[in-house]
Amino acid sequence: MWRFLAATFLRCAGAAAIRLLSLWSLPVTMPCMTEELPSTPPRKRQRTTVPDFQKMKGAGQKITMLTAYDYPLAALLDEAGVDGILVGDSVSVVVQGHENTLPVTLDEIIYHAEIVGRAVEHALVIVDMPFPTYRLGVHKAIENAARILKETRCQAVKLECGAQQADLISGLVDAGIPVMAHVGLSPQAVHQLGGYKVQRNEEQLLDDALTAERSGAFAVLMECIPSEIAAKITETLAVPTIGIGAGSACDGQVLVTHDVLGLTSGYVPRFARQYANLAQTIRTAADAFCADVRQGRFPEDTESYK
Repeated sequence: MWRFLAATFLRCAGAAAIRLLSLWSLPVTMPCMTEELPSTPPRKRQRTTVPDFQKMKGAGQKITMLTAYDYPLAALLDEAGVDGILVGDSVSVVVQGHENTLPVTLDEIIYHAEIVGRAVEHALVIVDMPFPTYRLGVHKAIENAARILKETRCQAVKLECGAQQADLISGLVDAGIPVMAHVGLSPQAVHQLGGYKVQRNEEQLLDDALTAERSGAFAVLMECIPSEIAAKITETLAVPTIGIGAGSACDGQVLVTHDVLGLTSGYVPRFARQYANLAQTIRTAADAFCADVRQGRFPEDTESYK
């Protein structure tokens, strides 16, 4: 019996020794010496606020803005890092197919702004007040602007205004509604102006911008004005200026995203730079789909259920 136990012990000990020797012969690898340490996760981007626009001007940091009207595009622009997203009344032209911005209604702009607001986590969302929702008296303007803030996730409104709208701007600001003023070309006044024309009255433009600032506007968007005049206004104002067809001296720039992506089918303004040609990409993709269906190439077995 004792001999059997001793033999068993020796066999187990020998096997264990062999395993230990085999482990001893394996190369020792230190993860921290042969593998790259995991990088520190990027700092989460904070929500851009109205005061941030002022800080960016003070720091000499250019402000970027683009338009959005739906969830997927707004999410992509936000991920790309734009500082501001404008739910513009340009939706009337580029989405609804109208000739100008006048037809879009308050309910429609709220509908689009609510969709955009759900998609955006970082950018400052600003919403155009449609014609004539802010020209019906200060109290009615406050009521309409308040609807926009209450029913969407936006942080500010934009309105086309001149020096004569000082009481309107101050009334909205006093009600706690941040206002971006829009001076220069006023697309909502297209019939009065007789078309979309460059605005060159320097005295009037400066008065409009200064009045907007004094009335509490946190920024001034300048559209279609000579670059030299825009530079003077930018230098004069303490609040940031956002240009669209106003030269490079502005504190920031905004464009209609459909122009940027080449999704327009008609007139493209001189100041709009096209960074892509998605219209052609979409036409090519749709043409290929139609051809595949007609020739029986779509769907294939891998695209069908068994």
